[in-house]
Amino acid sequence: MSVYVVGHKNPDTDSIASAIVTAYLLNKWREKGCGLLKIDEEAVPAKQGEPNPETAFALETFGVSVPETVTDVEGKKVVLVDHSELTQAPENLDKAELLGIVDHHKIGDVTTPNPILFVNFPVGCTGTVLKLLFDWTGVEIPKEMAGLMLSAILSDTVIFKSATTTELDKKVAEELAKIAGVDDITKFGIELKAKLSAVDNLSAREIILRDFKDFNMSGNKVGVGQIELVDLNLIKDRIDEIYEEMKKMKEEGGYHSVFLMLTDIMKEGTELLVVTDDPSIVEKAFGVKLEGKSVWLDGVMSRKKQVVPPLEKAFS
Repeated sequence: MSVYVVGHKNPDTDSIASAIVTAYLLNKWREKGCGLLKIDEEAVPAKQGEPNPETAFALETFGVSVPETVTDVEGKKVVLVDHSELTQAPENLDKAELLGIVDHHKIGDVTTPNPILFVNFPVGCTGTVLKLLFDWTGVEIPKEMAGLMLSAILSDTVIFKSATTTELDKKVAEELAKIAGVDDITKFGIELKAKLSAVDNLSAREIILRDFKDFNMSGNKVGVGQIELVDLNLIKDRIDEIYEEMKKMKEEGGYHSVFLMLTDIMKEGTELLVVTDDPSIVEKAFGVKLEGKSVWLDGVMSRKKQVVPPLEKAFS
């Protein structure tokens, strides 16, 4: 039996890269008889959805294969990366044997009957946590693994512009860039993020779901999506179309609210599209009254740190 290492639903670059890197690290620990989690079986990276264009670019750049798809883990041994919430986990996690979690988000509602490996740091990316695990256990980092971790860090921190960015993320990224052979981190980051700005061939629903997560906020089902763009003008002609699709999703999914962050990387802010049963939630959370379809949130780049926490507080 294999040990499946899997990230969250609607995977982003950190989710898929972390699954690949964690599986590599676990296998090295097994070979060397060292590390923080000892397993007898081969660790296999997995994903719960198809890679977005940014992730595909990173995988192709560093010559790494796309992991297999696993959405149901009943009867399997599992390690979760980049999440610890049941709404984002594979189906039937309660019928699997959970061996470990490596993450950088808030602690979710996944529970276990036995002690497990649980590593979670308040940094900008799971890739940063994994780099530390390599260092602590003395496992050499190959170029392709360094490239994936670097890509994940640049993606999650929005090239260090996100409020989630720490000095440790920057330090680790510099170290990984040297191993991966990336001379100009910013240039590579812009090239990476530009892949997510290509939305012409996507349907409105595909745009919304590209990076979309469900949350339970005081008993209310809330969906928060995000798409990062080098220029909001790339999507301005499709706002009405996207908004109407959000309304459909809200009704079909039984949501109280659906939010979509249209994040402008260069302007360093977010146009927040909102479909909700209670417009006052927006003002409670962000101090800006919702008049129409959206509000501009200057300096807001991070869903994890700047959007979800104030929404959760507003719903409480």
